[in-house]
Amino acid sequence: MTALVVGISHRSAPIPLLEKLAVDADGATKLIEDVLANPHVSEATVVATCNRMEIYAAVDRFHGSVEGLSQRLLEPAHESVEALLPHLYIHYDDGAVSHLFQVAAGLDSMAVGEAQILGQTRDALALGQELGSVGPTLNTLFQQALRVGKRAHAETGIDRAAPTLVSAALDRAVDDVRGLRVVVVGAGGMAGLAVATVVRRGAAEVVVVNRTPERAERLAREYAARWAPMSALESEIVGADLVVACAGATGILISRDVAAGARGPLAMVDLALPHDIDPSVVDLPGVTLVTLADLAGDLQESEAGAEVEAVRTIVTSEVDAFLAARRAAGLTPTVVALRTMATGVVESEMARLEHRLPDLDDSTRAELLQTLRRVTDKLVHQPTIRAKELGNRSAVSYATALAELFALDPEAVDAMTRPVAPGDGTGLRGETS
Repeated sequence: MTALVVGISHRSAPIPLLEKLAVDADGATKLIEDVLANPHVSEATVVATCNRMEIYAAVDRFHGSVEGLSQRLLEPAHESVEALLPHLYIHYDDGAVSHLFQVAAGLDSMAVGEAQILGQTRDALALGQELGSVGPTLNTLFQQALRVGKRAHAETGIDRAAPTLVSAALDRAVDDVRGLRVVVVGAGGMAGLAVATVVRRGAAEVVVVNRTPERAERLAREYAARWAPMSALESEIVGADLVVACAGATGILISRDVAAGARGPLAMVDLALPHDIDPSVVDLPGVTLVTLADLAGDLQESEAGAEVEAVRTIVTSEVDAFLAARRAAGLTPTVVALRTMATGVVESEMARLEHRLPDLDDSTRAELLQTLRRVTDKLVHQPTIRAKELGNRSAVSYATALAELFALDPEAVDAMTRPVAPGDGTGLRGETS
């Protein structure tokens, strides 16, 4: 099975289109189930954030799966698939590995280098594991991507050098957070980052509003803030100076009328997809609104140039190492099949010799058998070693070359990749992807 990514993000599409394609947790589950219905797909999960929607799948063929996945991803937009296809990006095999590693390291984020994507990548893996839709191919890929992302943040200063989406939005919305009364709508990862940022910047009061009281209370308690239920949102906004909305609910949470009820000037930040704030509030006197669309052009890699390059170096080396390890693992079944064939040849020739020379004594028979095994081992050893060495430096399939040169039975090679059932003493332990 080979990894395939079909995605759309802030880099390839306008924010209004991303908003049409956004899904909640139930929507992500339904999307995964639909993807698995494709006969060429054996594994699937979804990375869904405020600025990207990506399907990751393990497929047995490219052309039999990419069209179906593309149509399913674009379906919620209710527009011509052909018209939207230019906004999609497709990554397959090695390209899928490289893309996910870049995503996990924050290189493909709207705020380059931001760390929140690590948690979102982990959520995608956890959802796939919970649904049973992630198998050896995607599990290995995502686990390694998470390790790469952690390494990028641990070994570089990208966290300090690159602005977060929240900090960039706040810088655009207000001159100074100090002394302001701030209402944060939502209690997820983005909301937590928003609360932490405004508290650190000296907000006078912070109120967390969320549908789930337990989550709102937990987030508020962590930062010595106050919490309120969603039913109190309108009254909380009346006295607010700044509202940061990042709940990503279905439907508008803050209407034009609610925003109009604010007692003074009101700065509003909407970091949700679909948006939480009615876009028409921007027409109200005294109200300013910052959205993801406004931020798309503000965040540039140059703000963290040296650190971004350091992360790129890490990602490149990790991609090379992952692909080399995968090629080596892919060669193993062929090597085992080759050695099995060689052993069979030795046994066959030894049986033929014993038939022709029935008077061989046990000592001579043992010496002959050992000699035959040494000869075959030496003949097989060098080609397999060279195949592994060359495979680490090239995309050429030396496993295929070995199988062709030695006329190995394809079924024998395939048998070496199957997981071993408990108590079964045959085959190669484990499964390669």
